Amino acid sequence: MISANNVTLRIGKKALFEDVNIKFTEGNCYGLIGANGAGKSTFLKILSGQLDTTKGDITITPGQRLSFLQQDHFKYDNYPVMDTVIMGNKRLYDIMKEKEAIYAKEDFSDADGIRASELEGEFAELNGWEAESDAATLLNGLGIDTDLHYTMMRDLNGNEKVKVLLAQALFGNPDILLLDEPTNHLDLGAIEWLEEFLINFNNTVIVVSHDRYFLNKVCTQIADIDYGKIQLYAGNYDFWYESSQLMIRQMKEANKKKEEKIKELQEFISRFSANASKSKQATSRKRALEKIQLDEIRPSSRKYPYIDFRPNREIGNEVLSVEGLTKTIDGVKILDNLTFTLNHDDKVAFVGGNELAKTTLFKILMGEMEPDSGSFKWGITTSQEYFPKDSTQEFNNDLTIVDWLTQFSEIKDMTYVRGFLGRMLFAGDDGVKLVKVLSGGEKVRCLLSKMMISGANVLLFDEPTNHLDMESITALNNGMIKFPGVILFASHDHQIVETTANRIMEILPNGSLIDKITTYDEYLASDVMAKKRQVYTVDASVKEEDN
Repeated sequence: MISANNVTLRIGKKALFEDVNIKFTEGNCYGLIGANGAGKSTFLKILSGQLDTTKGDITITPGQRLSFLQQDHFKYDNYPVMDTVIMGNKRLYDIMKEKEAIYAKEDFSDADGIRASELEGEFAELNGWEAESDAATLLNGLGIDTDLHYTMMRDLNGNEKVKVLLAQALFGNPDILLLDEPTNHLDLGAIEWLEEFLINFNNTVIVVSHDRYFLNKVCTQIADIDYGKIQLYAGNYDFWYESSQLMIRQMKEANKKKEEKIKELQEFISRFSANASKSKQATSRKRALEKIQLDEIRPSSRKYPYIDFRPNREIGNEVLSVEGLTKTIDGVKILDNLTFTLNHDDKVAFVGGNELAKTTLFKILMGEMEPDSGSFKWGITTSQEYFPKDSTQEFNNDLTIVDWLTQFSEIKDMTYVRGFLGRMLFAGDDGVKLVKVLSGGEKVRCLLSKMMISGANVLLFDEPTNHLDMESITALNNGMIKFPGVILFASHDHQIVETTANRIMEILPNGSLIDKITTYDEYLASDVMAKKRQVYTVDASVKEEDN
């Protein structure tokens, strides 16, 4: 068990947390939620001992081991992958290194022998003999191939490092596990594996995530941070949402009844306070009036943007035809003879772990990259707008937010443009902020404003939820569902994929394509997935069956 006792944290004059008391018990997975800036990551740092409190303390059951997901992706660059994972249990790793140093000695003494014997005993107690196989199981489950297990961390790409650090946090069955955004940069397959791991994990888990589907799958309790306090709710994220909304409705109804009672008492007092025969009753009602207190109902600090993509023109039947698209990058075939046709009501999710292939396809379709061979053709009624995974160049200028968005609008009226920014929570003086100094989340909201103001009837999204808070993700999800045009998108958010897509495409590691008209959950349960796991070569007969 881990508990916070009267925890207060002040940053300058602002109290981020005020007298927080909460216990996290064994056997539960807690989803730590709250608005952007509420202090979710900060609270995890307090629990892990990385950050001191202004007042109060953190208590952990004696003898229990706490593990947390490291955020510094370069910290272990000089270590092999296998060592990095085993470092998740520091004591075990230290024993392994001390053993190696003793056995490497040329002048092995009796004292060394005694020490080695002590270490071997503790090594066995900590399941040291299974350490490498357990670490390999975690790495393989998260999608790190066996041939990378003994390479140096500095030789991995960013996504691979994230997976190794996650394996490190999970390693050795920690008693308390703290995970800050563990699904970031994970493909949907790795997220599914992590979900199953946490569902079967019997100790204490506290997780921060913007992935609603993930929280619904793994959480048994929700810890909601709002106004410097943390309130516990039993159940998963959806249950929390319904419960919190129900609580607000009940408080409003209770206040309404109290207000009616107050009005009734006030009228009686006003009418009969001067009446001698009724004075005692009037006095009694004054006392009753003084005892009535309305419940304080503060609106949540959460703010939801309004995302509504409205095409300027209805899309025709001919949307997009792709014929034999092939692309090789750095000697690796990324796309291999991709052929498909889009219909006017398609919302296509590109899934699977081949991230570069998805981005490459989107760039080709938007004219930012040339294929090696093959062709594509957009229908004459279509207009496209693109959300890139890497938007660095979009904001590499000295424009204000208003000026930046105005350049993409047919209507150059500032009030009109500010209306779109207001929907994305840019109010007042926000419009004169320079785009180059915006945070990651603010830049994403700018890009979504650009997509709304474009009036395009075909939208392409490459991982649009990166850097967004849960409220913005929910708004984006709703906007994508309501959009009457065509969408092509890649996302690691299971709920967005499941609720938006009516067609699933997966570009396999060899560059070939699986194309299936279905929902995502149906796709995961289909025979196609079983075949894909066995072999990555999709021959013509399988393609025909899938289509």
